[in-house]
Amino acid sequence: MTAVRRLGLFAPLVALSLAGCGLNSVPTAEEQVNAAWGNLQSEYQRRSDLIPNLVNTVKGAAQQEKSVLVEVTNARANASRIQLSPGDLDDPAKVRNFNEAQNQITMSLQRLQEAYPELKTNQNFLTLQSQIESTENSILVGRRDYNEAVQGYNTRIRTFPDAIGAKIFYGAKPKVPFEAAAGAQNAPTVDFNAS
Repeated sequence: MTAVRRLGLFAPLVALSLAGCGLNSVPTAEEQVNAAWGNLQSEYQRRSDLIPNLVNTVKGAAQQEKSVLVEVTNARANASRIQLSPGDLDDPAKVRNFNEAQNQITMSLQRLQEAYPELKTNQNFLTLQSQIESTENSILVGRRDYNEAVQGYNTRIRTFPDAIGAKIFYGAKPKVPFEAAAGAQNAPTVDFNAS
């Protein structure tokens, strides 16, 4: 058998072994994480875009109480300052900081709704509240989809045979999933005796 012929028989074996080492599956899984992250970012941006309209509606209806409005505005500003790129998704501290800033927006929006029960009759407020609630639900779905993509990616880069290609060819690091907000296990307090 000639050397060229032996090489011809050996090439498919090499290609098959490389394919089994995550050469294609690792970048595919990473792209799924990045796509899920991009979708989640668009939901956070939608919420951020809705907040100024909500704040202006509340200002028009309730001039006497400004502290909750300031809290919502500050939470939005703080969250806007914290940026997280796909390259940062393997840094637990950066993901935690981003997550905490986004959770502050959610908490301030909840306090806003509790502080102004009389706004429930304002149609503009009701429309914006509905849009924000829809966006919050989309954020929850986006976070779940992101976490599932991260789980798939992390599993792929840690299990044989893909772990070989992940380390050798890509230097892959685990991505950081979102965790529940502090106190998320506690049900919110409902008070119908608001003054």
